[in-house]
Amino acid sequence: MKFFGRSGQAIKAAGIGAALLFSVSASHAESSGPFAGFDGAWSGTGTVSLSDGTTERIRCKADYKVAGSGLNLKQALHCASDSYKFDLTSDVTSQGDRISGNWSEASRNIFGNLQGTAGGGQIDVFVEANGFAANLSLRTNGTKQTVQISSKGEIRGVNITMTKG
Repeated sequence: MKFFGRSGQAIKAAGIGAALLFSVSASHAESSGPFAGFDGAWSGTGTVSLSDGTTERIRCKADYKVAGSGLNLKQALHCASDSYKFDLTSDVTSQGDRISGNWSEASRNIFGNLQGTAGGGQIDVFVEANGFAANLSLRTNGTKQTVQISSKGEIRGVNITMTKG
């Protein structure tokens, strides 16, 4: 497995990964706070669509730690396809229906922020880093979660289904 065979794809994939870092729903909280009840391990598979029209399978594993009465989320995510991988961390906070936070990919010294809204079982987030931006929409139903990411860059889209446990 190689690290990002395409020029500039590291930043774009890290941005996509950062969006994936936020793939814990702010809905269906079991107690106070939008992240309550989501501690633990999640995993899933999906696809990454590139600007040249190719599509690759992607596999992800995540670990989530909820704190601050369910208002703060710390997360670690590992994703891999046949041609690349990345390891990311995030720290996210909710204030009312607003969501914000930061993320990093330490091995490449890449970092950025994310912000958006949550409610009604859906999260809409804008993710950015220097030279990259993407939109994320996700829906949760019990222990199943679907994540859709769109970008105008080299990585055009990501579709993933994750489950808890």
